[in-house]
Amino acid sequence: MAGHRRSSLSSLQPIDSSPFKRPSGPVFIWITLLLVWLISLLPWRLWQPAPDLLLLVIAFWCLHEPQRVNMLAAFCFGLFMDVHDGALMGEQALTYTLVAYGALLLSRRLQRFNSIIQAIHMVPVFVLAEAVARLAHAWLAGEWTGWQWLWSALFTAALWPLADVLLHMPQRRLDETESGSA
Repeated sequence: MAGHRRSSLSSLQPIDSSPFKRPSGPVFIWITLLLVWLISLLPWRLWQPAPDLLLLVIAFWCLHEPQRVNMLAAFCFGLFMDVHDGALMGEQALTYTLVAYGALLLSRRLQRFNSIIQAIHMVPVFVLAEAVARLAHAWLAGEWTGWQWLWSALFTAALWPLADVLLHMPQRRLDETESGSA
C-alpha cells in the first residue's frame, strides 16, 4: 500500500519543458541586434508609447547569452540612439545599461521560467530603468515629459514572448530536425 503512493515531489514537472537550450550563434545574435537597431532608427519611435524594440532585444540577449551581449554593448547601442535622437547624451545609454544590468542580475532565476513569466519579471526592470532616465532628464533639462513613457515600458515587456519565439526560432528548428532524423 505504501509502495503505491507517490510523494508529491516526484510528481513535480519542470516549469520549462526544455531546460537545456542550445546557445545561439554569435553571427545570428549580432545580426538581430544590428537589424533591430536599424529598425529603431525609423520615425515610428517618435510616438511616445511605442515599445523600444532595441531595448527588448538587448535585454533578451543579455538574459540568454550574457557572454556575448553585456552591459558594454547596451551602453554603446544607447549612445548610438542618443546621437540619433539628438537627446541628452547618455539618457538612452543609461536606460539600456540599467535594463542590461537588471537582465544579468535576474538571469539565473529567469532561465527556469517560460517567456510569459520572464516578461512579468522584466516589467519592473523596464519601468525602473525608464523612470530613472526620465527623472534624470527632468532634472537636467528642467522639463517633465509626462507619463506616456510608462506605456512604452509596458508594451516593451508585453512583446517579450514574441521576441522569445522569434529569436529562439533557429534553435527550435535545429532541435526539430535532429529529433526527426533520429
